[in-house]
Amino acid sequence: MALQSKTARAAGSRFPDGGGPAKRSGRERRQSVGNLSITAAVIIGIIVVWWIITAAKLVQPLFVPSPAATWQAFTRTLFDGYQGHSLIIQLLISVRRVLIAFALASILAVPLGILVGANQRLRAALDPLVNFYRVLPPLAYYTILVIWLGIGETSKVALLFLAGFAPIFIAVVDAIRGVPTDRVDAARSLGASKSQVLRAIILPSLLPATFTGMRVALGFTYTTVVAAEMVAANSGIGWMVLDASRYLKSDVIFMGIIVMGITGVILDSAIKYTSRKVVPWQGKG
Repeated sequence: MALQSKTARAAGSRFPDGGGPAKRSGRERRQSVGNLSITAAVIIGIIVVWWIITAAKLVQPLFVPSPAATWQAFTRTLFDGYQGHSLIIQLLISVRRVLIAFALASILAVPLGILVGANQRLRAALDPLVNFYRVLPPLAYYTILVIWLGIGETSKVALLFLAGFAPIFIAVVDAIRGVPTDRVDAARSLGASKSQVLRAIILPSLLPATFTGMRVALGFTYTTVVAAEMVAANSGIGWMVLDASRYLKSDVIFMGIIVMGITGVILDSAIKYTSRKVVPWQGKG
């Protein structure tokens, strides 16, 4: 009986809220369902208000098309295409540009950020340059890239690379500087080599901040590709919306904006999902 009471007290101390992992998992599941319900209710409410406004003709269809007209524009563009290319092709062109630039930025920014974060002289040399161009609007130097690299894919990928590089680089540099020195010293005192310290201490400490920087970089890269396609392109989802605006096709404009937003949410969710799998301890301690 004494052992059972001690075990119960120990369990109570480990789970002060009165529930173990199974109960916490159930609460988290119910909370997730509740959040999804709220999100769905908000989306449905927006669509209903949108339908009421257009059905009552409070705004001319030229400015705000009805949900039905926007859906018809979606199906028409999906199957018949827009200016010779289907909606899927236009979207894939934009996503391909984003993913190529994002991959290049991640591959270069992470190791360079580790080196700069660990070396004060490199940080003094590169930090001002990155912070200088980081605050510039990407379209401000896009014209220079077009002059140097032409109006084709190379200039667009270079622009997106620069847009995505800075957030990842800065996140990694700050994470390196924030690695607890006592952990590194303790590992070295136990005989750990530099490679072991890197694998066991530094990299796990970097991962949460790195994924946060990658999430910011992906979102920034996606918004930049849409802006770049509106300035100098003849393909892509951003170009499609701009071209539709020239002919006052508000249904195509609304449809394109909604598709861009949904695609951005999907890309962001992919990064969040990967982060939860690779860094399961993030936000839990």
